[in-house]
Amino acid sequence: METEISWWAALALVLALEGLFPFISPKGWRHMFAQLLALRDGQIRFMGLLCIAVGLALLWVLK
Repeated sequence: METEISWWAALALVLALEGLFPFISPKGWRHMFAQLLALRDGQIRFMGLLCIAVGLALLWVLK
């Protein structure tokens, strides 16, 4: 039960953090999103892989 609550808390934190930039600067968020659309698939995959690696490393350090 406690692990399930931790997953929901993690998801809630991700949603709150993801919502900050469009809330604070919608124009900047729109500009950033337009730049992301111009990237090639390989570049987007690399950024995704990098985010996964950093997130897993952070979890490992915090545990």
